[in-house]
Amino acid sequence: MADNFVVSARKYRPVTFDTVVGQSHITTTLKNAIRTNHLAQAFLFCGPRGVGKTTNARILAKTINCQSLTEDVEPCGVCESCVAFQNNASFNVHELDAASNNSVDDIRNLIDQVRYPPQTGKYKIYIIDEVHMLSSAAFNAFLKTLEEPPSYAIFILATTEKHKILPTILSRCQIFDFNRIQPRDIADHIEQIAKKEGIKTEREALELIAQKADGGLRDALSMFDLNVTFSTDNTVRYKEVLENLHILDYDYYFRLTDALLTGNLSETLLTFNEVLKKGFDGHLFVIGMLEHFRNLLVSKDAATVQLLEVSETAKNKYLDQSTRASLSFLLSALSIGGQCDINYKASKQQRLHVELCLMKMAKLTEVLDLEALAADEKKKPNVGAGPGGVPLASAQKGNNGSSPNALANPVNRTDANPASSSSLPTTAEPTITYQNAPNGKGLPLGKLRSTVNLSTSITDTPAPTQVSKPVEVALDALPEKDLPVTMEALKEVWAEFSRMREQNGGAVSEQIMLNRDFIFENMTIELVLDNLHQETLLNEIKPTLLGYLRRKLQNRQIQLSHQIAQSDGKRNPYTPQEKFNVLAERNPALFDLQRLLGLEVDF
Repeated sequence: MADNFVVSARKYRPVTFDTVVGQSHITTTLKNAIRTNHLAQAFLFCGPRGVGKTTNARILAKTINCQSLTEDVEPCGVCESCVAFQNNASFNVHELDAASNNSVDDIRNLIDQVRYPPQTGKYKIYIIDEVHMLSSAAFNAFLKTLEEPPSYAIFILATTEKHKILPTILSRCQIFDFNRIQPRDIADHIEQIAKKEGIKTEREALELIAQKADGGLRDALSMFDLNVTFSTDNTVRYKEVLENLHILDYDYYFRLTDALLTGNLSETLLTFNEVLKKGFDGHLFVIGMLEHFRNLLVSKDAATVQLLEVSETAKNKYLDQSTRASLSFLLSALSIGGQCDINYKASKQQRLHVELCLMKMAKLTEVLDLEALAADEKKKPNVGAGPGGVPLASAQKGNNGSSPNALANPVNRTDANPASSSSLPTTAEPTITYQNAPNGKGLPLGKLRSTVNLSTSITDTPAPTQVSKPVEVALDALPEKDLPVTMEALKEVWAEFSRMREQNGGAVSEQIMLNRDFIFENMTIELVLDNLHQETLLNEIKPTLLGYLRRKLQNRQIQLSHQIAQSDGKRNPYTPQEKFNVLAERNPALFDLQRLLGLEVDF
């Protein structure tokens, strides 16, 4: 009768520190502690699953009781203690599974055993696996013994969830953090086992298993056994591993990236459809795509190529494709893909969600090329340009004797084809338009200024990514000699300005500020304002108001000043009716508005 099959994880479990895979920082420390006799009485081994916590605990228990250690501080394997341990007959090593023995009574029974010294050997070792499963009461019952154990007792605790252990337990232990095992170390270890078993392997297949294991050697060995069982000729092949472990081949991502770099949207969507037909989840596809872009990103710099955890064949492919993918493309694609990953679960149409992400990526190269072209255009000097990008020949009087009045609003151009003329057409009189002021209020400029919209380039081929801001060009200069100004003329022009502001959507508070009496002495207009809000409004329109008054009255000496009225101690209006009365006193038109529309004050 044939022997029962033993899985590789048990059959090739390390029995010495030197055979432990990928945890040299821990094995070296433990060996030095044994050599110098600096052993702690409580150890805590923590880390992910399948990285060697329990294995190292058993090797440590076996080594410290070995009666004839080797020069490398390894158990001899032939002494009475080592033989008893290997046959599971040692009375000095006790293992407790805290997942199924987590009550206070279980810990009390363990404490009772601690009272008795070892009959043979130097130490009694207690290995408690999955210690985070102990109840709070069990932890508390264990505290005193853990803090002051007998000299012959050593506790080795192992857990995958260190954060669940009480701080009082952690403070009493010497903590060892186990790392995830590197894929290359896992692949090398499996390759050695395959040689001992007489199994042929492809290196890419072993590296694929190592990557899928995510740092856990036990998981990797389980997957290796699965693929050996699947094979009919004792050969582990890459294609078969892909099928058995349901892994998405990186060749799909190389094809996808080539299609994205060339802007081939059809090929991109067909590749994604092929992946879905293979039975892969769309979210898994997105995660793998992000990892692919990350690998391309680290491949662009020789200093970061070492971060690639892939086979040599795949590494060469990454290095080749990274030379064709720009840094901007990869960063933008990672950003778009990251958002797709975040919002995937919440999407009602998950396939369409991924396809939209791929569509955006397919247009990235085109967008980046346009941005680069626009940046190059900005760097070119704009020869012969005046303020705001207006050509000097159009903004100033040129050799042909044309005046600034030659500029007109492009809305009135008779030739709609920008390629048919290289300059703006001229008209006898400018077209008056109104430009919104920076404060968002409509501002009538009359004959003082005219807005010229230069959003259409004056060159034969307009740049699609650059839109010039509207430029205000002065049409008439102020007179060389100032004319006298009368109070009547000033009031008339002031009222005209107020009406134009009102017609162009001026705020009510602005009209209240403008429709008040003022003092005019020595070419200075003095306003008395009610509050700081009115002062802010006046400061916003002051340059425009002064310009309008000086132009209309033909006098450059006109100035404008203001002051805020002193409070007379009267009570501020409180109720809605009081507020309405105060406003209506300042602007009687409110009474007319209330009467015509039949409005009532809202209480």
